Amino acid sequence: MAARNVEARELFGNAVRAVLETWPVLKIAVENGFGGVYSQQKADWMVGAVQQYFFDNADLQQYEVEDFLAELLNNEFDTVVEDDSLPQVALQICKLFSSCSQGHLIEVQAKIDELIQKKITTKVNVVAAKGLDEEEEESSEEDEVGEAMDCEAACSSTMTSSGRQTSLPPSEDKSDQVAEDDGWTVVRHKKR
Repeated sequence: MAARNVEARELFGNAVRAVLETWPVLKIAVENGFGGVYSQQKADWMVGAVQQYFFDNADLQQYEVEDFLAELLNNEFDTVVEDDSLPQVALQICKLFSSCSQGHLIEVQAKIDELIQKKITTKVNVVAAKGLDEEEEESSEEDEVGEAMDCEAACSSTMTSSGRQTSLPPSEDKSDQVAEDDGWTVVRHKKR
C-alpha cells in the first residue's frame, strides 16, 4: 500500500511539472528571465511547491490553487496572469491530484504523455508591447511642442520696465517666423 502512495505522489509531481511546463505564462516568464538569472530554477522549485501545497492541505478547491499559483508567479516572476489561463491550469492540476488520489495512475500517465507531446509541438511567441522608452519619447516630443508654443507667445510680446506688455513691431515679429506645411509656425531667434 505504501509503495502505491509513493508511486502516486511521484506521478503527481510529474503531472504538475508537465502542466506547468506547458503553461504559456510560465514558459514566457522563464524564457524571458522575469524571475532573474534563476528563472529556470524557480520554475523547477515551483513544481515542488505546488505538489507540497496539495499534500499539506486537504480538500483544496480550484480557487485556492489559483490564488496560490498567482501568488507564486507574482512573488517569483513579478508576473500577473491576465489571460484567463490560471483557472484552467488550477483545474487541471486539481483533476490530476484527484485522479492520483483515487489510484487512476494509468489515466494520469496518459495525460502526462499528452502534455509532454503538446510541449514538444508548441512554441510560445512573445510580441513586444509598446515600451516605456517609446512612451517617454512621445511625451518629450509633446513637451517640446508645448515649449515652442510658450516661446511663440513670449517672443511676440515683451514686458516693459513699467510692467506693461508690448508687442514687437510686425516687421520684426514676422521675419523670425516660418510657416510649416502642417500649419505650425516655427519661431527662430533672430541672428545678430
